[in-house]
Amino acid sequence: EVVCERCVVAATALTRLKGLLGRSGLEPGEGLLLRPASSIHTFFMRFPIDIVFLDRELEVRKVVPELGPWRAAFARGARSALELPPGEAGRRGIAVGERLESTSET
Repeated sequence: EVVCERCVVAATALTRLKGLLGRSGLEPGEGLLLRPASSIHTFFMRFPIDIVFLDRELEVRKVVPELGPWRAAFARGARSALELPPGEAGRRGIAVGERLESTSET
């Protein structure tokens, strides 16, 4: 099953810094993959997001549902963080221990 149909990869310092700032939300199917990232924050954001922390092999290390604005989260051993619309991780059945796979070489 596809977890994120329209996923943008933020792999540079500038794109990770910008993240979702300035956005009013994420639509179903949208997401942002931050890499490298073992922690994230929602400072200055206006909406909650689900966070899926992944290790080097894209195995789910931790799922943080509906992290609100002005919060932070981290996962030991994580190498990337997938930001999804609130509730999306649960709707898609994403669980710790699952391995995701990339369909593009970004």
